[in-house]
Amino acid sequence: MPPLLSAQIRELRARAHGLNPVVSISENGLTDAVLKEIDVSLKAHELIKIRVYGDSRENRLSYLERICSELAATAVQHIGKLLIVYRENPENSAVDRKKAQKSRSSEPRRTKRSHQG
Repeated sequence: MPPLLSAQIRELRARAHGLNPVVSISENGLTDAVLKEIDVSLKAHELIKIRVYGDSRENRLSYLERICSELAATAVQHIGKLLIVYRENPENSAVDRKKAQKSRSSEPRRTKRSHQG
């Protein structure tokens, strides 16, 4: 995945602000089962928060790096014990584009009227 532009990262941080963590990494660390759950969550939501239990900043950074490299995701933010990760889902994007096109086509067409008077 190509690196995100700073404007895109700002927009993703803003979107993530209201999200609750959907995956937790416990003291057991980043297991294969946790990675699989993160993958499923990214497929469903594209942008997720992950809560990390444990006080080691180095562990959190290594988890974030491993998640991004193994799941082809992008790190959006690491703040405290929260990791925010994004991965575009082409299937979701196609559905979103179809919804946008459908909503545009169902809107009444506006025509310019000349105002005489």
